[in-house]
Amino acid sequence: MSVIDIDDVSKAYGEVQALDGLSLSVDRGTTLGVFGTNGAGKTTLFKLLAGLNRPDSGEVTVAGGDPTETAVRGRIRYLPEDAGFPPNLTGREILRFHARVRSTPAERREHHVERVLDTVGLTAAADRRVGGYSNGMNRRLGLGTALVGRPEILVLDEPTAGLDPEGIRAFHEVIESLSNETDVTIVFASHALSEIERLCTDAAVVVDGDVAVAGPVESLRCAAGDAVTVRLTLSTPTAAEDAASHLRRQDATGSVTRAGTVVEADCLPAAAYDLVCGLGPDYDVERFAVREPGLEAAFHEAVDAAPPASLDDSGQSDGETA
Repeated sequence: MSVIDIDDVSKAYGEVQALDGLSLSVDRGTTLGVFGTNGAGKTTLFKLLAGLNRPDSGEVTVAGGDPTETAVRGRIRYLPEDAGFPPNLTGREILRFHARVRSTPAERREHHVERVLDTVGLTAAADRRVGGYSNGMNRRLGLGTALVGRPEILVLDEPTAGLDPEGIRAFHEVIESLSNETDVTIVFASHALSEIERLCTDAAVVVDGDVAVAGPVESLRCAAGDAVTVRLTLSTPTAAEDAASHLRRQDATGSVTRAGTVVEADCLPAAAYDLVCGLGPDYDVERFAVREPGLEAAFHEAVDAAPPASLDDSGQSDGETA
């Protein structure tokens, strides 16, 4: 049963067409990762889901109603990429405020706040003023405010941007727990494709204001192609070039590239073992790995383009304003 339905939605800011006939349906309990090029329209999409904007045309339905209505917005938690907080308040005071306005019973409020602080790793800094928080700490506090209460839908715009590895780990644990133990629907944007592959049941590629492709993560990976990539590291560039020349002569291999001491060759999964063994001891292979198609391959397949600089596993923001 779908909890989010977007039907032929368009949204423009002056001459900038942020969304252009976008349609998408998300089932209850899905964890959906959204990724795409700079300015693709992801932030605009998220603001429509949270009821902060209205489409110029088309229809957005969230939790069975119009997300701009108060009753529906109360079932959604939205964390923008640039969330900020009053600098003179402490982290604990901010979470208490969110717990109070979201009607957490008074007798459970302090316990709930403590649990959220622990979940996002801010217990030790709970009574510090947030004006002294680092960017990563502010991001974790924002995640904490989104977790207060029992949201039906979480909409998170670049939720791990600015987080240190421990903060990212904590976020992943929260999402995994919510996905495994509740039916909350989670929609988040990320440039870390490995993050989407790890956490999400579904993914959507947004390009130029429309969904280029969407579906279960595993289906997108399979649709991107059957080939795997064998990555070989050899002892010297000369040995790598000799190995690359050898592999180019094999019928089982597709594209073969070399960069320094590293050689990469595409082949069918069943041929990968024979490909490596066929090099023999003369080529001095130090190590090898086999990489299956991932969401980056699905992105290439969807837009028929080289990967943009912003679409990588760095976790950096796309700087989208529309």
